[in-house]
Amino acid sequence: MVFEQFYLPCLAHASYIIGDEATGTAAVVDPQRDVERYLAFASEHNLQIKHVFLTHLHADFVAGHLELRDRAGAAIYLGARAQAEYKFTPLGDGSVVEFGRVRLKALETPGHTPESISILVYDLDRSASEPHAVLTGDTLFVGDVGRPDLRAALGWSAGDLGALLFDSLHSKLLPLPDASLVYPAHGAGSLCGRAISKETVSTIGEQRRLNYALQPMSKKAFIELVTADQPEAPPYFVYDAVLNSKERGTLDKALERELKPLELERVLALQAGGAQVLDTREPEEFATAHLAGSINIGLSGQYATWAGTVLNRENPIVIIANPGRESESAVRLGRIGFDNVAGYLKEGMWSLDLRPDLTATTDRLSAPLAAQIIASGEPPQVIDVRTPREREQKFIEGSVSIPLNRLAERVNELPTNRPLLLYCAGGYRSSIAASLLQQRGFDRVSEIAGGIAAWESAKLSVRSAQA
Repeated sequence: MVFEQFYLPCLAHASYIIGDEATGTAAVVDPQRDVERYLAFASEHNLQIKHVFLTHLHADFVAGHLELRDRAGAAIYLGARAQAEYKFTPLGDGSVVEFGRVRLKALETPGHTPESISILVYDLDRSASEPHAVLTGDTLFVGDVGRPDLRAALGWSAGDLGALLFDSLHSKLLPLPDASLVYPAHGAGSLCGRAISKETVSTIGEQRRLNYALQPMSKKAFIELVTADQPEAPPYFVYDAVLNSKERGTLDKALERELKPLELERVLALQAGGAQVLDTREPEEFATAHLAGSINIGLSGQYATWAGTVLNRENPIVIIANPGRESESAVRLGRIGFDNVAGYLKEGMWSLDLRPDLTATTDRLSAPLAAQIIASGEPPQVIDVRTPREREQKFIEGSVSIPLNRLAERVNELPTNRPLLLYCAGGYRSSIAASLLQQRGFDRVSEIAGGIAAWESAKLSVRSAQA
């Protein structure tokens, strides 16, 4: 048996390929939308991808099942409760897909979503009775369990799904042998859970001992635990969950349409017509000079998540990137189903060398300088764009909390008669926030370079909401 985990850090997403060397057959579970890595791996190992499974209709990314169907001829498998526009094989409890010395057996494990399944992986050369591993999707993570509140917009209450999740964990997964390896669909940083470990593999026995949500408790207590204090989900989650059930265009077709260079005058015309100009360079580069009115979401951070949070999926997007990174910028938007890229600025910011009148800058202040300005007679309004949970740990005294995902709707709360000074944890989100405010006409916006981490490194004091 060939078994390989593929991990995509920017989405904290894990996918898997399971192959049988004797028959040259492989299956992919929960693929990302750009599927070249699976096709390359299969070719290197003389495998043909004939099967593709989704453990559920994912909300945080668009899966690559249609891409593997069209490019490799793979058959699609979903949980028996799933509904989709494309042809698929429904898998109920005990459904088996076997090829060579590999057996994949489905367990219905609803809770994160109604149609969720887990997949038992048997290496028949080792044992036909005990699974080598279980691919748990978003039902069970390392250190956490799937949140049950992401289907509220589709008519499912968090309480009802939480009850199903409890039953799935206790009747389907916890009875598995302690040695069974646990391979989830997400790791630390994913918004599909609350406290997911940075580890990407565990065992049933280890999770039974260490996972807070698997400790002895009543179903009522479990539901209260897993529905409380969940991070707010980005608005594109419902869109992606629905899109994963649709017969949609594939990523390669979208990129054929999107990856075209645009002259500066065309970009300006699109911007004037309502297009969103997305600058994917790093915050430091953006601050030095950028096209006025553009939004900065750097490729080094949680680019897709924040793009899906602050951009409108209906309006065209024009990309400004460092030359050579235009394709990456578009592909990573495509991973969350944002196929509305109109093109990219030809030659990037170099095309603006002779047009300084079209550029703007953002002041990024060192922490000591920011502290001096805050202590001056005319201090700026200091805005903390981190999450409420982060702020509970520590914050800069005198700052107000406006999380980045709420900034656009709360912009009317901001003063127009004094400067604004933004900070986050390290400077990534504050750059996004500053660009959004500049786009909305705020002309006295600055950031603390390095965020609260730099503030503390400079031995400047912070306060704790808990204290």
